[in-house]
Parts: sequence; structure tokens; C-alpha cells
Amino acid sequence: MYDLAVIGGGPGGYTAADEAAKAGLSVILFEKDLLGGTCLNRGCIPTKALLHGSELYRTALHAQEWGLRLEASEYDFRVMHEKKDSVVTFLRQGIEKLMKSDKVTVIRSSAKILSCGSENVRIEADGEIYEAKDVIIAAGSVPSLPPIPGLNLPGVCTSNEILEGSGRYYSSLIIIGGGVIGCECASIYLNLGSQITVLEAMEHLLPPMDREFGQRLALLLKKQGASVNLSCRVTSVEGTPGHMIVRYTDKAGKECSAEAEGVLVATGRKAASDGLFTDMIPQMERGAILTDESGLSSIPHVYVIGDARARTMQLAHTAEAQARNAVAAILGLPLPVDMNTVPACVYTQPEIASVGLTEAEAKAQGIPCRVKKVLTGSNGKCVIESGESGFIKAVFDKETDRILGAQLFCPRATDLVGEFALAVSLGLTARQVASVIHPHPTVSEMAAEVCRD
Repeated sequence: MYDLAVIGGGPGGYTAADEAAKAGLSVILFEKDLLGGTCLNRGCIPTKALLHGSELYRTALHAQEWGLRLEASEYDFRVMHEKKDSVVTFLRQGIEKLMKSDKVTVIRSSAKILSCGSENVRIEADGEIYEAKDVIIAAGSVPSLPPIPGLNLPGVCTSNEILEGSGRYYSSLIIIGGGVIGCECASIYLNLGSQITVLEAMEHLLPPMDREFGQRLALLLKKQGASVNLSCRVTSVEGTPGHMIVRYTDKAGKECSAEAEGVLVATGRKAASDGLFTDMIPQMERGAILTDESGLSSIPHVYVIGDARARTMQLAHTAEAQARNAVAAILGLPLPVDMNTVPACVYTQPEIASVGLTEAEAKAQGIPCRVKKVLTGSNGKCVIESGESGFIKAVFDKETDRILGAQLFCPRATDLVGEFALAVSLGLTARQVASVIHPHPTVSEMAAEVCRD
């Protein structure tokens, strides 16, 4: 019998296995596909690798602005994906070596929980029965497809097909969904010169985030040649690969259509909870499993982390943090990670990042607040690196001057948001952050500037 069984080898799963093994527990990990999960194999890492490659190409097209004369600027889509695959393989091999050095038993199979007693949990995988004192479910998520006629047609794909293997090239692409996945994929293809149409049901792009992000990003994508359609409802998809038609109703109620070589459905992801249990079913919400703060479900000894857990942000670093807390709970230790402060990032150009409360959220909670914004045009590093206008906006408690949250739309935003996450988590004031010398010239100077009264 093992001390801990982990179902799923993504960021949450392998982090939980590593933490538990280093604490002296015997660990078995079940992964039906590839170690690294969605994030590494068909999500975060492939997207960022392709974004980096496509941005290099876009930069090369404008190299003459810096006095660089390139005889030809062209790209090889196949080689871009080969480079992406080499990055993914390198990182996955690192995880495999980590599991081996931790002496974690890795079973290449799906797994389901058969029963749970007072002292052990029985798990079935590929016809074999295993026992463990505790289980952490890190099953991840799968693309969520809305009930739109035609989404099963050959010319329709999800981010899985866009990012895996050699990918799919489109000179024109309709993207249904203007969230993080949709906007990042739009940026990849726009950088390569493709014609992009984005159809979003909400009033602005990146719906869960600050409205100004969506408004600015829409302007940026339009500037790059995209057609961005908001408050629209897709009614059907038809056609054949190479000539697809998406019909939709715009915000005025007018029936419209868009044509392109392919259609990408980027309408979010749902918990991959099917087939995890036999007779016992934990308390669930919209297909995801409800837990307490530590990750413990309604079934004793069964913890849930990451995308399979209800009411959680579907982010790799969220899953990793929840993994550390779940292992600590199993060991009887205090939870080490503050889950109240979770940064969110979008890797467009410029980058987008947010942490803590927005102004609207602070007001909704009845917190008197003040907001200060600093524009990128006043920062030397931003002017050098990016021709696009951007900002850093911070929200402060009006009474205590404590930093409640920050929203960043600027170069290096995804790196810089960590400083604000630390400030929010520790309850730092604007004066405390402003009192620290930030090096010049860096984007980080804007963090001090936005906190300076």
C-alpha cells in the first residue's frame, strides 16, 4: 500500500507527487497520457513557444526601423512547431527525471476510485488494483464545446489541434471565444499574417478580467488587422475544411456570417471528472468536485486540486499551489500557500496581468478605494521595447493605503505582476513599495511610480 496516490500528472499532479515524496511518503502517480498534462503538452508552454516564434517574425518585419536590413523575412510553420516540440520534450524529460529521482511509481494509465475505507482507498488502473492511504485527484480539464450545430465538422478544431504536433496552419481563421485561449491564438496567427475573426458573446474580450484590458486588446487586435465582434451569438457552423462559414447574430440582432479556412472553438475548458469514481460520487458543482480549503472532498482521504476542483481558477500555478496545500494537509501541517492572491496572465503583446481586486470589485465589496494609473509612455524601457500604449493601474484602500490589487498592460507584465502579488498578500502599503529603489531603466520603475503619491 502506498501513502499517497495521485491521479493526473499535470502541474498539480507532479508537484503533489514531488512534495509528498520529498516529505518521505511512498507515492504512486497515474497518468493516461503524457507527464506535464495539458499545460505542458497542449496548453501554456506550446502557446508561449509559438507566440515567441511568431513575435520574432513580426519583429523581423519591422527590423528596418532599428537600422537592420534583412534580405528576406519569412517563416516555416513546420520548423516553428518542431522548435515548440523540442521545448516541450525537454521540459517533460525534466519531469520524468524528477519522478524517477523521487522514486515515484508512475503508471501509464487512467485510474478510477473503487472504494474508500477508514484506512485506505482502492484504485483500479488497467485491470490492476492499487491501495493508498490518501488520494489526490489532479485530473485537469478538457475543451468545453457549446451546443452549436456544426462544431463536429472536420474544419472545426480546439486548442488541442492548434498546439499539438505540427499544428494547423490557416491563412484565415474564425475564433469562437475571446477569452485567454482565443486571444493568444489570435495573436499567434496575426503575427504570421493570417486573417482573423474573433466572435465573443460578452461585451468585451477577456470577460473575467478588468474591462479596460478587453477594450485595449480589442483595439490592438483590430490595429493588427483582426475583425473583433462582441456581444454576438453564434448560431451555426457549416462548410468543409478550407471553406468554413460561421453564422451569428450581432449585438443589434442582425444575422451575420463570417468565412475562413478553419474554425477554432475557444470557449473555455471543463473539469475532466468523468470516470473517476464508481459507486461513490463526491459533492460536485457543474461537473467539478467541491472541496474545503485544503482540497479535501466530501469523500474521506480524497483530495482534489487544479482544474477538476470546483470554484478554482484554471491556471497551472493555481494547481501547483493547491498541490502544496493538499500535501501539507495530509502531513498534518499548516497550509503553506495563500490562495487568496492568484495572479492571472495573458501573453499577448504587450502582455496583460492582474492580481487582487479591480476597482469595480473593491467597490462591490464596499471597500473605499482610490486608483492610480501610470502610462507606459513615461517609462524609458517601455518606449524602447514597445510602440504600443499601455499602463499599470493599482487599487488602494483609501483609509489604510494598503494595495488591494493591480492591473498591468505593458511589456514584462507577466513578470512584474509577481511584485504586486507579494504586496497584496503581505498587505503592503503604497508608501512601502514606493520606498524601495527600483532599477533604471526597467519596466519595474512603473511599480514604484504607481505607488508614489
